[in-house]
Amino acid sequence: MAAPGFWDDAERARTSVEKVRELKRWTDPFEALSRRTQDAQELASLIELEPDEELETGLVEETHKLRQGVEKLELQGMLQGKDDPRDALLTIHPGAGGTESQDWAEMLMRMYSRWAERRGYKLQVLDLLTGEEAGIKSVAMEIRGDYAYGYLKAEKGVHRLVRISPFDAQSRRHTSFASVFVYPVVDDDVEIDLREEDVEMETFRASGAGGQHVNKTDSAVRLRHTPTGTTVSCQQERSQHKNRATALKMLKAALYQRAIEEREKKRAVVEATKTDISWGNQIRSYVFQPYTMVNDHRTELKVTDVQSVMDGAISQFIETFLKRFGGRAA
Repeated sequence: MAAPGFWDDAERARTSVEKVRELKRWTDPFEALSRRTQDAQELASLIELEPDEELETGLVEETHKLRQGVEKLELQGMLQGKDDPRDALLTIHPGAGGTESQDWAEMLMRMYSRWAERRGYKLQVLDLLTGEEAGIKSVAMEIRGDYAYGYLKAEKGVHRLVRISPFDAQSRRHTSFASVFVYPVVDDDVEIDLREEDVEMETFRASGAGGQHVNKTDSAVRLRHTPTGTTVSCQQERSQHKNRATALKMLKAALYQRAIEEREKKRAVVEATKTDISWGNQIRSYVFQPYTMVNDHRTELKVTDVQSVMDGAISQFIETFLKRFGGRAA
């Protein structure tokens, strides 16, 4: 990159920088682990010559950390898909059930937000439609960070909740469903056949909880891709121009994902799956009563600490899925 003329061709330079960045995702952690392993070996040799209880304790701790580092690098090795290193666009939609399901959708939104925070990822809510009484009717979030899509693609599917409903005066147990969909955020260099004449735009007033208007102008934007019927909306900004730009980004991501599925000849495309958010299709169940258990039905991993999972401790489910299925999306 320091060579004369490297930056003369901006597009070529950008591509080269991205390739270097991709390689460094592998070489940097590998070299760091190699150095730490060598240091640990030297410490082990020293302890063998001069036993020291404090040094032995430190060596045990470092060995444990090195093992975790190797496992993390092995897990990254399973994310070899073209889109795995990309940022992720995650959407959540409640199933039938009104307020109960909408509240569950909001709980999932919080769970993924906490997970992103734990990993040091950046999160931006692109579109949020709140429920009339509680919860949300839908949300679209962009999660930015290395391999965000590679990890989160394991979360795509229906999530089921079983609990005593806080909205039921008789305190009966309810079952609720919500669907999670994940798309890779595509760069401008990815070619998507998105012709202007194929995109219908509708503007409307953004609204908050209870239908209260948060903007007195028609700043919210809904885009519909007429050839595929794909629809996205954005109302987070007060500027119609900004909402349209964000909606276009969301639409591009959705169409890219659709193209991938068609190329791989998958009959059950994402939009068709969205119509069946119900019993028998869940990838994971979260049970609060009569016992506490989170059960991933694909890997059979079970965790009894439901609260920690709802606080974002879902990496164990993601990693188990990736190890079991080799990084393939569900």
